[in-house]
Amino acid sequence: MTNSPETGTTDTSSQSKMLRGSAWMTAGSIFSRILGAVYVIPWPIWFGTNFLQANTLFAQGYQIYSVFLVISTAGIPGALSKQIARYNEMNEYAIGHRLFKKSLFLMMAMGVLSALALYLLAPILSAGDPRMVPVFRSLSWPLLVIPLLSIMRGFFQGYAEMAPSAISQFIEQVARVLYMTVSAFMIMQVLHGDYVKAVTQATFAAFIGATAGLLLLVFYYFKQKGRFDVLIAGSNNAIEVSTTDLLKGIVRQSIPFIIIDASVSLVYIIDQYTFKPMMHDFVIANNHQLGNLYALFAANANKLISITVSLATAMAVTAIPLMSAAHVRGNQKELKRQIGSTIQLFSFVMLPAACGMAAVAGPLYTLFYGYDALGINVLQYSSYISILLGLFTVLGAMLQGLYQNRMALFYLMIGFIVKIVAQYPAIYFFRVYGPLTSTGLAFATSSILMLVALRRNYHFDVLQTMRRLAGVLIFSGIMYAVTAGVVKLLYLVFNPYSRLQSVLVLMISVGLGAGVYAALALKTRLADFVLGTNMDRFRRKLKLK
Repeated sequence: MTNSPETGTTDTSSQSKMLRGSAWMTAGSIFSRILGAVYVIPWPIWFGTNFLQANTLFAQGYQIYSVFLVISTAGIPGALSKQIARYNEMNEYAIGHRLFKKSLFLMMAMGVLSALALYLLAPILSAGDPRMVPVFRSLSWPLLVIPLLSIMRGFFQGYAEMAPSAISQFIEQVARVLYMTVSAFMIMQVLHGDYVKAVTQATFAAFIGATAGLLLLVFYYFKQKGRFDVLIAGSNNAIEVSTTDLLKGIVRQSIPFIIIDASVSLVYIIDQYTFKPMMHDFVIANNHQLGNLYALFAANANKLISITVSLATAMAVTAIPLMSAAHVRGNQKELKRQIGSTIQLFSFVMLPAACGMAAVAGPLYTLFYGYDALGINVLQYSSYISILLGLFTVLGAMLQGLYQNRMALFYLMIGFIVKIVAQYPAIYFFRVYGPLTSTGLAFATSSILMLVALRRNYHFDVLQTMRRLAGVLIFSGIMYAVTAGVVKLLYLVFNPYSRLQSVLVLMISVGLGAGVYAALALKTRLADFVLGTNMDRFRRKLKLK
């Protein structure tokens, strides 16, 4: 690999937008996820013996809330970014702006209805656990704000501006984590109160964060309003679209987004309502013990793998408007190249991230939750499953950007069938690893079908993609071996049970592992091919020829 990639003007521009957008969204998502996980670090100390129960309540509340959140936004932000990108490509900025304004009112109504529904259904959704009722009701408040926040993000993404979305995500998480951390400390340590009240305030923090993120985006909108007005004034105005047709179009496009966006949450909800009953068939344990087991994968591991899955989510958000714009242009060569580039970029980032997390699962889990051998093993397994979750997220977004909504939904349904059929035998054979196994099988099935469809319909370069994927796999494997080896060596000196010393182990092992992967990717020019840009300046700095 010595030659630099061939790129045409349009292709280079598209890939540059993809990289720039992904970089912003990835930075925003990663920092947001890390901040979203930071609150867990002091919780074992503050909550004491109630920690796993508190974490379980938090996870169960958020999993149901996630579905209501997707319903309240109705997939409209993703559909809006797709439609705005389409109209902008046709120089019909006025139509896209009118669609945005109409969508704002629609989202306000959806938010109110969803918030009211979650508040009233809380006793039913609690499934007989009275502790869950106040948790669910506290999560009805952010449903009033987040639909507006999401539609603002969709608007900026339609203009391929990812920075406002990324920064607002970061601000949202800062405000949320600050509130939930302070409230948990005050209730548990100062007032010596009930852990359920602390969890309730921690979930209410989503409202505080969403409000902060929305205010920032409103500021960005008015700051750029002059530029938007100029673009609207220069529109072709060659297309007449009624308000009714605009809203029908956005609703029609949003339905697949609702289901695709909610898919991971729906799978987790299957686990939430089936794990304990199914485990009762195979093991002798009470609900409290099973709740602690459930927390290991549904709360603890999921909180950490969400950091790696956010990489895929960032690429998906960036890919949708770019794919839609290329589809409008009818440039099959560009589409073919873009599909291959997106899959390669996903592999280049996601595989080493997931393998790296698996390699440092010991110190990472200990830092956040304290040492637990089973919890560490579950996190390792979850890290590998996160690759399939991320792949499904990216492929589903690509199909939606290409207006292949029915195909995406059909393959998702097949995945759900696999999940439901595999759930009971997977729990029977693998116990606590069972839900993760059935989830992996489900998303692997859907992803394979999506890849075959993309190859069949758009003929992206499979051989090129496989060659670069092979390089990524080999380098990720080497990086894993180095990182895991460093962790084991450091454990000869550091105490694996110490949370403070785990920080040092993480810093050293992650630094060395990342350095090995970067050096290999730069030395072989794999980074140049996948990222579509010249990396000589980095090679010079690292003294790599």
